[in-house]
Amino acid sequence: MEKMMLLGDEALAQGALDAGISGFYGYPGTPSTEIIEYVQKSKQAIEDKVHRTWSSNEKTAYESALGMSYAGKRAMVTMKHVGLNVAADPFMNSAMTGAHGGFIVAVADDPSMHSSQNEQDSRNYGHFAMIPMLEPSNQQECYDMAFYGFELSEKYHIPVMIRLTTRLSHSRSGVQRRERNSQNSMQKPEDLFQFMLLPAIARKKYKNLISLQEKFEAEALTSPFNSFDLDAKDYSKGIITTGLGYNYLREVFGSTPIPYPVIKVCQYPAPTTKIRELYDKCDCLYLFEEGMPVLEELCKGMAFKGQKPIHGRLDGSLDRDGELNPNKVGKALGMPIKYGKDIPDTVVGRPPALCVGCPHADSYLALNEAIKEYGRGHVFSDIGCYTLGFMPPYNAINSCVDMGASITMAKGASDSGLFPAIAVIGDSTFTHSGMTGLMDCIYDKTNIVVIILDNSTTGMTGGQDYTAMGRLEEICLGLGVEKEHIRTFFPFVKNHEEMTRIYKEEIAYEGVSVVIPRRECVQTLKKRNKRES
Repeated sequence: MEKMMLLGDEALAQGALDAGISGFYGYPGTPSTEIIEYVQKSKQAIEDKVHRTWSSNEKTAYESALGMSYAGKRAMVTMKHVGLNVAADPFMNSAMTGAHGGFIVAVADDPSMHSSQNEQDSRNYGHFAMIPMLEPSNQQECYDMAFYGFELSEKYHIPVMIRLTTRLSHSRSGVQRRERNSQNSMQKPEDLFQFMLLPAIARKKYKNLISLQEKFEAEALTSPFNSFDLDAKDYSKGIITTGLGYNYLREVFGSTPIPYPVIKVCQYPAPTTKIRELYDKCDCLYLFEEGMPVLEELCKGMAFKGQKPIHGRLDGSLDRDGELNPNKVGKALGMPIKYGKDIPDTVVGRPPALCVGCPHADSYLALNEAIKEYGRGHVFSDIGCYTLGFMPPYNAINSCVDMGASITMAKGASDSGLFPAIAVIGDSTFTHSGMTGLMDCIYDKTNIVVIILDNSTTGMTGGQDYTAMGRLEEICLGLGVEKEHIRTFFPFVKNHEEMTRIYKEEIAYEGVSVVIPRRECVQTLKKRNKRES
């Protein structure tokens, strides 16, 4: 079969296509975005009529994928780690309903917060839900785990999580393809009550989920992705690695054999019997896992006999935050650091900034002018390119917490008496999780100005379409905003006076106002002009 050079995200996507998937669902979020973007451009996906459009948010994506699984077909839902927070309700409950057609939950974590507002390890969610998890250590495993994940899902009628991390998602390697599977035929579940979670049924399903845990751990013990190299020359140290951590360990030793016994964990629940065996053989344990100390905490809580040290992020052998790298692994093992050099002081860091010509820049300059008399501290922002309005020279916004929080935080501030209370949210983010907050404002007749920055794309993640494109005014009107207080303008420097006037007029109005500055993102405009030329 063909060998391809693929990102980790792309390898997972191609593996799912070759494994006979019928639908991808998701919301763009770095570092998971490329999974669906790859499929949207795939001739194979087009020919096989695989569903591959973006959803409004991660919750709607998850539920749609679960519906495809209900119909017997294989489905994948994709998101970044904070997106799993949005999808947590159906995620937790789907562990109880289980799956019918193979169902993979692909979550890409972002250690070091390259493009995220927190560090979060999705393995905690998988452990919480008690479902099997897979954590690839390289791109080939990303591909192979798509086949394996669907098979495991259908064997136990359970969702399976595949957890990626930034460096794996966004690095390339050669991937050997396998023979393709056909898509499943549509077939309703034999048990028509499988997806019914009335309490009387849910209690039985929960007992069933608990009963499956021994089988899930037995699968981990025989998994092709876990390895247990317990015979070694030196038992002064025992090493447990997970996912990408195994590559860093191999890189530290290079072509030299690792003298210590090593357990590689890429399928969960963790194979505790093998971990106990390693602990009994060695003087101490070292844990190298990308993300939070999930396995390290498990080891410390397993009631091992004796007081042998367990080293990792919790005892300071590794930094508690940030990504792993070969230097950190080598240093923890007492080996010399041999990769890279410190950045010289003469190199000045360059913070991110709005693109030259970005429409948000003109919107912010006019907003600053309109609220100058009130001072700073009145503008609540959301997550997207426009969050860079916090940086100089704009200094225009005062918050960024989570998707949709701009409107609801501004509402709460207005309820407390803050005036003016202004929310800034992007067009895609408004569709994702801003509409319900606006409904709260309409219901309470909140004195608030909601600014929906419409650049006709999901800009921060690379320019994806979103579900409300071209319909923002209709949505706001349908939710109950008064027509005369839904205002639009073209954000451009020559329109500065008009923009400032509209902002001031809506600030003066005592009620719910929506202002929509609309101009296409300069990056998507460049791409469109290039395609059309």
